Amino acid sequence: MDHPRRPPYGGRLYICMKEDRFIAGIDYSLCGPAICISDMSKAFSFDACEFYFLTNTKKYARNIKKNIHGEIFSPFDEEMERYETIADWAEEKVVGCCYIGLEGYAYNATGKVFHIAENTGVLKYKIYQRSIPLEVITPSRIKKFATQKGNASKDLMYEKFLDETNVPLKQFFGMEGDVKSPLSDIVDAYYICKYMRYNVI
Repeated sequence: MDHPRRPPYGGRLYICMKEDRFIAGIDYSLCGPAICISDMSKAFSFDACEFYFLTNTKKYARNIKKNIHGEIFSPFDEEMERYETIADWAEEKVVGCCYIGLEGYAYNATGKVFHIAENTGVLKYKIYQRSIPLEVITPSRIKKFATQKGNASKDLMYEKFLDETNVPLKQFFGMEGDVKSPLSDIVDAYYICKYMRYNVI
């Protein structure tokens, strides 16, 4: 999707202007970031959204459907370069959006939590520099919005997505068994974007 480039806003806005009709939902991570972009001039639906994701799996680095676009991660030599390449990728996709929703931290997460925070901080700063309003939404709120359960599993999120959209992502990705990245990331980005459309804007 081509988004019109424009100068950054002078301040924080909460209403999409006529020339800025796109909003984005971002499920951001080190290993499987995904973005869902919705055109506010159209009714919200899966087919009316554009999806982008990064992956380390070559077979997924392609156009899965006409509106699902997978790309391989850029190579990096150090962690800061890794954060920058991921943030640059995301920034390029959301240029032209008038509002962005970003899934917040899972505070019970384990592992490289400081790396996750630093990675997300780079993206937040780039969005801040463009003066695009950003809403950070807790994972539990997104899960409850999608499934009525704040602790919903990836499998339950996908089940609700399938019931709602009738889009068999597992089939398109050729996946079997438990739901995993990048499929789960796309589902999360979809519901973040939908939440932004109906509960924030």
